Amino acid sequence: MKKQLLIACIALLSFTAIPLLSQAQAAEKQATIKVSGEVSAPLTIDAAYLQKFTQTTVIRKDRDGKDHTYSGVIVSEILKNAGVTLGPELKGENLTKYLLVEASDGYQVIFALAELDKGYTDRAIILADQVDGKPLAPGDGPYRIIVQDEKKPARCIKQVTAMQIHFIK
Repeated sequence: MKKQLLIACIALLSFTAIPLLSQAQAAEKQATIKVSGEVSAPLTIDAAYLQKFTQTTVIRKDRDGKDHTYSGVIVSEILKNAGVTLGPELKGENLTKYLLVEASDGYQVIFALAELDKGYTDRAIILADQVDGKPLAPGDGPYRIIVQDEKKPARCIKQVTAMQIHFIK
């Protein structure tokens, strides 16, 4: 009797665990980032969209000082596709534009557009979807901004859900 009950419980758990795993995988695949604000072509980014871009790697240390290799897309490339003012037009009043990045928990960070433009900096800022050759952990991803060579990780925002371009007024 106990053996039959144990087998029934194991069977029940295995049937309920499979849909949960599938739901988690589906949620990750459906995760999107909205690019909006002062853009000429608003975007909704997903994993398939990111694969259209050249992948860039950035090495960043964790809290323990261990190096990790993040892979993703340079943020300015995404913004160019949304019609954001970059390159030769990034001058004058356009230098008062900034990128506001939002996370699923409400955390926000800001980047001046000049920080993202190759005409102004050699620093790589990427929207990462992998670390050390694997998808980001659920607590970090599915998308995370990684800032190369910044001393503090405060702007390496996790669980990115939105990117908005604004003017300073």
